[in-house]
Amino acid sequence: MLKPVINLFVMLVTVVLVTAGCVSPPENTLSQVSTIDALLAGVYDGEITLGQLTARGDTGIGTFDSLDGEMIVLNGKVYQVKADGRIYTPPPDITTPFAAVINFRPETRLITGSGLDYPALTRFLDRAAPHRNLFYAFRITGRFAAVRTRSVPRQQQPFPPLAQVVKTQPVFNLKNVSGTVVGFRCPAYVKGINVPGYHLHFITADRRRGGHMLGFRMLPGAVVEIDCSNKFFLVLPESRPGFDRADLNADRSRELHQAEQ
Repeated sequence: MLKPVINLFVMLVTVVLVTAGCVSPPENTLSQVSTIDALLAGVYDGEITLGQLTARGDTGIGTFDSLDGEMIVLNGKVYQVKADGRIYTPPPDITTPFAAVINFRPETRLITGSGLDYPALTRFLDRAAPHRNLFYAFRITGRFAAVRTRSVPRQQQPFPPLAQVVKTQPVFNLKNVSGTVVGFRCPAYVKGINVPGYHLHFITADRRRGGHMLGFRMLPGAVVEIDCSNKFFLVLPESRPGFDRADLNADRSRELHQAEQ
């Protein structure tokens, strides 16, 4: 069992230091680019490339330069759900302003015995992932009677705050699909850095549709894999004017709730 100790590394680094040729991430480490509050404030300029991101983890979620859609990282491959709801495969030199990844090595594997909606799934995961002050990564594969997702359209300068963008976000309703849920549960104390609680994205088995999960009805028999992490690595933008100018003193909890819902 992992010892309940959090090692928080907040690193101000240049992109050069986060290359695939540098030291590989330690075991049980959630690696993150920028902060959720910076994204909420409209800091959408990409910081590191997708190639650099996947050098630090093979599973995760995030977004793209200029907020160009939702990101799913699965088995080391990056998928981009654009505002049309379709999935694209971006080149490795595309950049990301916000993402979190982990080298996914599940310690727990369960099979659901009944159908679950979003609230029921979080209760199921809470029982299976009992350490409230550690980080958890999830990969859930199954069949869904319905999935409601969203994406966000690419933005132009001057960037509006995220809460304004999601007011006109396209929403997609998928029926009778197989697919995979990828995401994290972060502790409450990361408020302002990441999303406290659950943050989940979805991709269909045929890799054609997906997005940020808003709701779903999952059929019985889904495979739930869980990886617990007790280390956190954060890369902050070093030379991005938008990050330097952003007001990160404000409490953006309400904006985050609007953006996540």
